[in-house]
Amino acid sequence: MKVLSLKALFCALLTTTVFFNTNLALAKAATDSIKEVKTKEVTMQQVVYLNTSTLDDLVTLKGVGHKKAQAILSYRKQSGDFKSINDLTKVKGIGEKILIDNQGRLKI
Repeated sequence: MKVLSLKALFCALLTTTVFFNTNLALAKAATDSIKEVKTKEVTMQQVVYLNTSTLDDLVTLKGVGHKKAQAILSYRKQSGDFKSINDLTKVKGIGEKILIDNQGRLKI
């Protein structure tokens, strides 16, 4: 009977340890995911100044990838500074939808 009790105790201890470590790993993964989402939210919320922004700034805009960001930079280099946010629609590939989607983030 003592042998059976020791085996049961060992199994219970092993099960508890595995369960605890699994929960710890899941909690860490959840915390990391939350931090990643918060970082993306901050990036998505920052203001983008059309006349001074870099490629990395522009790609944070919704609907703007590297290609459109490069087009914005090229347009700015050729035509000079943007006079209004609506001037952004003069860039090939940029339409009203991008202006609407990024309405609160765009500044001159």
